[in-house]
Amino acid sequence: MRRALDLLSQYAEYHRDRRNIVTHFVGVPMIVFAVGVLLARPSFAVGGLTLTPAWIVFVPTVLWYLSRGNLVLGACVSVAVGVLLLLAQQVAGGSISNWLTWGIGFFALGWVIQFLGHWYEGKKPAFVDDIVGLLVGPMFVTAEAMFMLGWNKPLLDEIERRAGPTHIRDMAHPA
Repeated sequence: MRRALDLLSQYAEYHRDRRNIVTHFVGVPMIVFAVGVLLARPSFAVGGLTLTPAWIVFVPTVLWYLSRGNLVLGACVSVAVGVLLLLAQQVAGGSISNWLTWGIGFFALGWVIQFLGHWYEGKKPAFVDDIVGLLVGPMFVTAEAMFMLGWNKPLLDEIERRAGPTHIRDMAHPA
């Protein structure tokens, strides 16, 4: 069981260019939203609740985030993902073409934005080497947003000690 610090530090090694980090603030939520849209069908009622595959997947995902050794971060990323899933449920209820357009469209555009960021970075996405990176992405974006608000400077300092500081990569003279 890898802890949040280790997961975030490993993920950060693939995300040091500030332009890449910015693209993740757009692309990661788009992808999470799209997955929520695509997993919004079928729906079924259980004890007065409407369940979808999205909510069934959400429960173990929340448990995973909360078990990474940083309860505040785990709770915040769980809330962020939950909000995206709630929004996704709202657009997934129309026609099949509407459902697929929102889901596939946001998924594809989100990945285009992600790959643009990794072009700036000059590195492949983290999930290529570790599939868990797909879960760490939302945690990373949430942590970065919280760091910008002044949360947990010691955690940020340790991540930067391990992965290095952020920078703007010189595209004319790549390392």
